[in-house]
Amino acid sequence: MMPPDQRSANLSGFDDATRALVRLSAVVTVGDEREVREALAAAPNDIPALWVEELLLQTYLFAGFPRSLNAMREWRRIHPAVASPFTPGETQAAARRDGEATCAVVYGSMYRRLRDNVRALHPLLDERMVVDGYGMILSRPQLDLGRRELCIVAACAASGQDRQLHSHLHGARNAGVALAVIDAAVDDVATLLSPARATTVRLLWARVRGK
Repeated sequence: MMPPDQRSANLSGFDDATRALVRLSAVVTVGDEREVREALAAAPNDIPALWVEELLLQTYLFAGFPRSLNAMREWRRIHPAVASPFTPGETQAAARRDGEATCAVVYGSMYRRLRDNVRALHPLLDERMVVDGYGMILSRPQLDLGRRELCIVAACAASGQDRQLHSHLHGARNAGVALAVIDAAVDDVATLLSPARATTVRLLWARVRGK
């Protein structure tokens, strides 16, 4: 699982590979079959295969299992070998420990309130969020947390999930992503959105940035 220094590693630059990964996250989240296929076909020229697979694995958390499966199926046609393997034998206790640590980084001072609020909705949602989402997926060391958070921002921006977008804009900051990098990511994702949606996303980021 992800060591503590990986959870808090800083991301100070918006390099071309990161930009392509973030854009791919938005397309995989809301694109039609042709758009997803074309985006994945272009990915090997721009993004390490390991990053692509980690993005597709975490896509099910924010866009649903069918999209994750379909996107991974398209990716396997391009890249047949598994670049980001799963190591069996990790315990639920380890996943919970790492999930709690990673979730605490993302939510910072709001972590306890988040856990209480989600548990009040249903205890099983809290369990799956921490153990499966933050533990088994988002704590994987194959992709740093800062880039994961930027991809989640793109997914939520594209899909209109503003509550989660608000949380993960904060989460990107808490994970050590430089403000200028989030600026660049938001501006880049905005080019994929309708003008009205792009304005909403930029205004939301402006409010989060100003805090």
